[in-house]
Amino acid sequence: MSSVNTDKDGLERFADSMTRILPVFMKSFAQRRTDELYKGKITMQQFVALTYLNYHAGKYGATMGGLAKNLYVTMPAVTGVVNRLIRSGYCIRLSDVRDRRIVRVTITPKGARLVRKMYRQRKEMIMRIFAKINRHDRGQYLRILKNVAQILNEEE
Repeated sequence: MSSVNTDKDGLERFADSMTRILPVFMKSFAQRRTDELYKGKITMQQFVALTYLNYHAGKYGATMGGLAKNLYVTMPAVTGVVNRLIRSGYCIRLSDVRDRRIVRVTITPKGARLVRKMYRQRKEMIMRIFAKINRHDRGQYLRILKNVAQILNEEE
């Protein structure tokens, strides 16, 4: 048997294991949520939008098109997400100073506080879970996750 076939067999076993393990991760993380997502205050898509606005949009906000692209949704869909966030006071819509046809969205202080709160809660949860794993294994895990994230970004 060639090494390629052996690797393919090992890769297939790996994929089988991952297919069984990933739902456990998703279910367990979802059960441990104590944040606004769990309480139904905002949806995951709204949280992703707020996170994007908080960390990537700068003081002038993001364009609706840029936000739609980041969320992988259509303009009508991102309009619905933004409208709900505006009603909740988490962001505001602005006209572009150079081109009135461009609509920008920026996070409000209330939205930024929500993102910080949820970030802290998730960080604490991750620390509780990974405190049970030694430093070396955590480093290896993080290195592998970064590699996977890079591969996923390259495939976009």
